[in-house]
Amino acid sequence: MFAGPIIFGFILGFILGSRVRDDTFPPSSYIVLILALILVAWNLGPFPYYTDLPIATGFVAAAAGIMAGRILFGRG
Repeated sequence: MFAGPIIFGFILGFILGSRVRDDTFPPSSYIVLILALILVAWNLGPFPYYTDLPIATGFVAAAAGIMAGRILFGRG
């Protein structure tokens, strides 16, 4: 498992998530968003030559970073 794409994806997602306005996503849309992100990450597959998980770990980390940045520093 390589930590580079995971760390970079989370940091980039965190920065993007901190710029999201409060009225963009209502709280109920997070369930749909999480399911869509998992589906996209599964279809993307792992990075070339990575055999840790069958999903794109960098994409999942970016999605988690967006949600964390939105919750912690979302613009309102």
